[in-house]
Amino acid sequence: MAWINNLLNSFVFWSAWIVIPFVMEIVPSIGSVIVLIKKRLFPTVCEVPAIDPEISLIIPVYNSMNTLEECLRSIDESDYPDSRIRIFLVNNQGQDDSFQVFCECQRKYPQLRMQWLNAKQGKSKALNLALFNSEGKYIIHIDSDGLLEPSALKNMVYKFEQDQSIECMTGVILTDPKQVEGYPLFFPRMLRKLEFLEYAQAFLAGRNYASELNAIYTLSGAFSAFRKSAVLKSQLYNTDTICEDTQITFQMKYLMNTKVSICENAIFFVDPIENMNKLYTQRQRWQRGSLEVSKLFLQDKMKARNMFTNVGVRTLLYDHTFAFPRMIWYLALFCLLFMHYSFALIAFSSLLLLGLYILMGFFYYVSTVGFLRGFPEIRKYYARQWYMVPFLPLFNLIVFFIRFAGVINSINTDSAWRTKGFGEEFGSVKQTIVKDFARVLHVIQKVRGYVNYEAETEKQN
Repeated sequence: MAWINNLLNSFVFWSAWIVIPFVMEIVPSIGSVIVLIKKRLFPTVCEVPAIDPEISLIIPVYNSMNTLEECLRSIDESDYPDSRIRIFLVNNQGQDDSFQVFCECQRKYPQLRMQWLNAKQGKSKALNLALFNSEGKYIIHIDSDGLLEPSALKNMVYKFEQDQSIECMTGVILTDPKQVEGYPLFFPRMLRKLEFLEYAQAFLAGRNYASELNAIYTLSGAFSAFRKSAVLKSQLYNTDTICEDTQITFQMKYLMNTKVSICENAIFFVDPIENMNKLYTQRQRWQRGSLEVSKLFLQDKMKARNMFTNVGVRTLLYDHTFAFPRMIWYLALFCLLFMHYSFALIAFSSLLLLGLYILMGFFYYVSTVGFLRGFPEIRKYYARQWYMVPFLPLFNLIVFFIRFAGVINSINTDSAWRTKGFGEEFGSVKQTIVKDFARVLHVIQKVRGYVNYEAETEKQN
């Protein structure tokens, strides 16, 4: 019976460390390479439409005076005809001089048809206002703090025209390489390079694989597009969640049963993350939004059998339910030494897991280089970052703990776009510890005073 116990213990051990990551992460990385090979062997050629369709470009504006002009300039420099673009800038009650920047851009780019709209507070309300005012065949959303690659709009519209089954589509989000290299210090620049690799692999490799299976989890709020005929049949953007892009994705997938795709040659550049504090608040906000939307759409689908057929259930289980045992495994490694596991086994399994994650990163690396074939400058920059791939598991581990903190915070705090940063939360924890220990010390001092008083009384007697 001893060998049976050893087998069962080993199965549990290796399942926790290897099987779940293999199913959830390593298989998709291999799948991305297969998808790349398939697209190389059987390329899809998009036919140029006789007349370029009119599109409505919606840009939410909130204190965007420092980035808005560059965003509008990138639209003007795109190779999609300006006469076929109608731009709606929706002011979300910002307090800066964004409107003055808009007025100046009207003079600089008179060929752009732009309209300024004022909306009530909330990005979702701003987007809905623009949707009701739009007239284009396709509705495209971009953020005001990013830049369009010149061919992005054309490539996205032509893919819509080529495949009539696609109702909504996400573009590719990359951080701006020029800004990444602009950071003078080594470690801040390293953090931003890791973020660049993460974005590139997630969109170009991960979402291309997911798109083949019609399993894209969420559209990107920074750059996404819809057929107007489809999106106006939806419930539009929900104002009760901070993750409106995921909410409308779930509407399209689960309420309207439409196809969600990616346009891998439509790129939108965003600013790199400013610091760890911003990364902390950003990923927590994404995690909270995911939980909010999952509650709205997946309550009746949360069954174990749906894990392999429903990307929403699978993602929620991995990011939420499996997060607790994963954290325990990470923090309880040393405890295994007291449970008859040898140090060699623990070290070997940890190194094996690290090796698998690095291998997964290189699978993504290879497929991402392939998907960037049409963008030689970006491809060259990405390819030069090969030495950063072994550091991605550490970056992802840090992000995991940040997202886990988002799960914890979502339990006892109200939903809000503005969340506490790492420094604020650390200060709160410090105050709580000091306060709790102050109470303990107060009790100890009282007990000590009482004991000393009794001892002093006995001496006097």
